[in-house]
Amino acid sequence: MPHIHTEPGQVDHTVEVFVVFSNKVLLRKHDKYGIWLSVGGHIELDEDPNQAALREVKEEVGLDISLYSPTKMPTFEQADYTELIPPIFLNRHRINASHEHVTYTYLAICKNDKIKPEHPDDIWEWFSENDLNSREKEIRASILYYARTALKTLAEK
Repeated sequence: MPHIHTEPGQVDHTVEVFVVFSNKVLLRKHDKYGIWLSVGGHIELDEDPNQAALREVKEEVGLDISLYSPTKMPTFEQADYTELIPPIFLNRHRINASHEHVTYTYLAICKNDKIKPEHPDDIWEWFSENDLNSREKEIRASILYYARTALKTLAEK
């Protein structure tokens, strides 16, 4: 989905998902920015962050995922009330001089590594901890941190 806000200084809400399968985390070489990122995108007006995370992964790589919940606290249940899985990280960052994102960062697992890219020319790779270490200079510090956290948290679960 394109940006919801068009005026300078407005903030869009986005999700990013670090998907883990068999001790590897999925990253994409972004075609526009030339940097490694996770799966993700903008939260649409009619969805919550959990729905956006599931949709973005399905759209971008064709995977069905389970979002990781960091809490084991009991949840409130009522017919017209939905508890959401909280993000692992929540940040605000600048995209360019006039645009910012608030990003809900999730960890997730999938049952297979057979991706079906939305755009066939996209570059997707499954990174092990060793892969992250050997290509550390190619990957932004925040992405490395989140990817390593995903591996530590979800590897072999």
